[in-house]
Amino acid sequence: MVPVSYYLALAVIMFFIGIVGVLVRRNALIVFMSLELMFNAANLVLVTFARQFGAMNGQITVFFVMTVAAAEVAIGLALMVVIFRTKHSIDIDQVNSLKG
Repeated sequence: MVPVSYYLALAVIMFFIGIVGVLVRRNALIVFMSLELMFNAANLVLVTFARQFGAMNGQITVFFVMTVAAAEVAIGLALMVVIFRTKHSIDIDQVNSLKG
């Protein structure tokens, strides 16, 4: 059986990589993937504690978080496609206003 501290350490590492990706990178796709990595780190913590305490609340919450994340991915990628078609770049520094 794997100790809970291993799962929590993995979640902290994943969340830290996500934060670094959001703060350092300027490409919108990389920032988007970093946000998803942070969501998955939070999901890992919820599932870990749900398993630790034998409650299903954490796993049910993860199901809803994954559903919202899937909707966010669909909308976010659609917005990125539209921005790329108009600006010919998805660099965050260049996309500072959505004026036509």
